[in-house]
Amino acid sequence: MVFLYILFSVYILSVNFYGFHYVRSMRDADETGDSHAGDGKLFLTALLGGAPLIFVSLLALHYRRTSMTLMILLPVLIVINVYCFFLGFRGIYFM
Repeated sequence: MVFLYILFSVYILSVNFYGFHYVRSMRDADETGDSHAGDGKLFLTALLGGAPLIFVSLLALHYRRTSMTLMILLPVLIVINVYCFFLGFRGIYFM
């Protein structure tokens, strides 16, 4: 059971790290003039559990704060992610 909690924690940390790295790479590509890809990867990463750090990194890096889709959808996904994390650590998924 402890192994599953560790595995779940590593998954959450890795998805959040990837989300932060992806936002930073999108910002750097936008600053150099390269057109960035759509927000599909960003939404998929947020849906898989990276919404909290993606939202914080968007605010901290001052990137795409005028996008209403991101600023409305990401807090909703944060609530869903936190609820799923709570259920996961409580043990419902692992029984």
